[in-house]
Amino acid sequence: MDSLQITISKENYLKAIAEAEADGEFVIAATLSRWLNVSAPAVTMAIRRLKRDGCISVEAEGQICLTPAGREIANRLLRRHYLIERMLAEVFGMEWYKVHDEAEQLEHAVSADFEKKLAEKLGAEADCPHGHGLLLETQQHRRARGLAPLDELAIGEQAVVVSVFERDRKLLEFLDGLGIRPAAPLELLARNYDETMTLRVAGQREVPLGLAAAGRVWVQRNGTSATAV
Repeated sequence: MDSLQITISKENYLKAIAEAEADGEFVIAATLSRWLNVSAPAVTMAIRRLKRDGCISVEAEGQICLTPAGREIANRLLRRHYLIERMLAEVFGMEWYKVHDEAEQLEHAVSADFEKKLAEKLGAEADCPHGHGLLLETQQHRRARGLAPLDELAIGEQAVVVSVFERDRKLLEFLDGLGIRPAAPLELLARNYDETMTLRVAGQREVPLGLAAAGRVWVQRNGTSATAV
């Protein structure tokens, strides 16, 4: 694998496949076009090259799967992304909703030596500013830990935000404006006819939130404890 030319574009595709899988998607060419905001012809060319390089396989119904070599590259990039997000937030104080986009750019420029220094300084125990750990979690793993999407709360139920989908900057800024961020306590007050929820945030502010956005927020219900699996 070291003899192959692993470009920034290839790294982005491999990481997107890993992230989409963890998000519960059946990854096909159209998935990557949507996740990376690139044209269908560009995705077709990338798939051809990644398959040629032994980074992916294309299974029945066009499903795209990472090979061990491809997953190794994706995991390396994900680790750097995680460390950079934490560096930006913990060392430089950047707002939590901004660090993902910055890390997307910086992750390709980080050397192995600098990555090692970041790991030594920051460790690998804490979550990133969006509530995610070093390793990707599938939806099944989150549920096994006792977590649930916010849109599944019952009226009157209380919970604490654990993690937020980080690939949508507008969503992050919107949630931040409502006070909905990791560690924020919430209570569901009502489910409304217009497919919104009314939430009480931090015991004070009442805010509306659409079900689509709520499905991107994972919470821990009060009275339950998240456990590692």
